[in-house]
Amino acid sequence: MLVCTAVGMALATPGLPPLANVVMGLLGIGLASCGAAAFNHVIDRHLDAVMTRTSRRPVASKRLPVVVALGWATLLSIAGVVLLAWQVNPLTAALTFASLIGYALIYTAFLKRATPQNIVIGGLAGAAPPLLGWVAVTGQISPEPLLLMLIIFAWTPPHFWALAIHKCDDYSRAGIPMLPVTHGVPLHGCKFGCMGG
Repeated sequence: MLVCTAVGMALATPGLPPLANVVMGLLGIGLASCGAAAFNHVIDRHLDAVMTRTSRRPVASKRLPVVVALGWATLLSIAGVVLLAWQVNPLTAALTFASLIGYALIYTAFLKRATPQNIVIGGLAGAAPPLLGWVAVTGQISPEPLLLMLIIFAWTPPHFWALAIHKCDDYSRAGIPMLPVTHGVPLHGCKFGCMGG
């Protein structure tokens, strides 16, 4: 995630981007990303516990109490967004906050459980890093980072569907309606072939 953010930063200016924006931007976006991941671990703890792939996560395996994980998720998220608003620019902070909400609440808490199109819709938050990096350096949204974001957004569903095909039993056992679970693996193989993936 931070690599994609750094790519957005590097492409935002013809020369080297300001070091302070790079360091504080990566730190703030990284903190907020860690907070979003921690919220995901808290929200998905019951699903994670029944999936082989995720059952060893700290909250799912009960090695970390929910209240502690929730505290860390909140602290990391607030620290990241505040750092971005204070040291980088308000637009980067706002977009990072929107991405955090998109991932932790809209995707994790709702879409993941509600529709086989979960990753198609929810992938937008995960595609944001190049835009966040660009805006951290320039302070504005431009077509170039939106194109980078679109590339990652287009890559996200096939990437996660391949994982869902590989771990189909896990997703089925957890009741997560990934397309390979709800529509079958053969249909998905056809989609991958048609999309060139």
